[in-house]
Amino acid sequence: MRDQEPCRIKHTEDTEEQTELFKENVKNEELSESEEKNHAEETGEKSLSWSQTKQKDLIKRTAKKSFTCTQCGKSLTRKNSLDVHMRVHTGEKPFTCDQCGKNFTQSSNLNEHMNIHTGEKPYMCSHCDKRFSRSGDLKTHERIHTGEKLYTCDQCGKTFSSASYLRKHLRVHTKEKLHACYLCGKRFSCLRNLKVHQKIHTGVREYMCFECEKTFTTANCLKLHQRIHTGEKPYKCSHCDKTFSHSATLKTHERIHTGEKPYHCTDCGKCFIQSSSLHRHTKNIHSHHSHQIQSVSKSEGHCSHPDPVCIQPRWWIST
Repeated sequence: MRDQEPCRIKHTEDTEEQTELFKENVKNEELSESEEKNHAEETGEKSLSWSQTKQKDLIKRTAKKSFTCTQCGKSLTRKNSLDVHMRVHTGEKPFTCDQCGKNFTQSSNLNEHMNIHTGEKPYMCSHCDKRFSRSGDLKTHERIHTGEKLYTCDQCGKTFSSASYLRKHLRVHTKEKLHACYLCGKRFSCLRNLKVHQKIHTGVREYMCFECEKTFTTANCLKLHQRIHTGEKPYKCSHCDKTFSHSATLKTHERIHTGEKPYHCTDCGKCFIQSSSLHRHTKNIHSHHSHQIQSVSKSEGHCSHPDPVCIQPRWWIST
């Protein structure tokens, strides 16, 4: 132990010496830079600016101190950054929230997560002043304003502003429905749609039209309804320039031009553009009360939930 102690002290002295030497070198570099700049001004010669010199030095240091991940090939400038990055592959999450028990790979992520519990929202959108508790949520939100959609569905080519939106969308193709209603057993691919559906059972209609006082289960259904009062028709037919207030109504109308008739009678095989026409046909021609409608191209209908108030009346649909 006696032999090792002087070595430790010697190392400390060397480090202090090196630190002082480094400071002296930096000072000399600054003086040299200043002298070189003055010389260039006097002679008219061009020289690298201090920022350019620092940038070149940084590139050199980065090249020398490049740490590469053996799992994915990602390069980082510092060893501790590589250690943190490796947790993505190992699954290690050493930082735990004492409020909810959620684990994180970095302390900075935990600190940001704590904003959810405290209600603090330090990140503000520069476009609409909306605030967020996490920087990632702000970044995703700002894509609404910029129109940036980085994530593309490889099934249909539809693009999304976040990976989570893409994951939810993919369930449309996989037919995966993870969320079930505990009252009727109906299943949904999206939790939001399940929550909307459950309002049918509870009778909650929290969105009211101020024009006619009609109530709705969702803000979207209210928005669609209000177009009756405003006369807004944002959906235009590409075949005849006719406009509609709802995209579903436009889709039904365009079948007149395309000749598509997805609803067919199981008794006689006659096909129809819309389900209401099949209902009338079945009632008037066939007297089967237990008749079940079958669609050639099955869809989820006009809305993401069977809200009878949100379903469009027949007179909205032009045939």
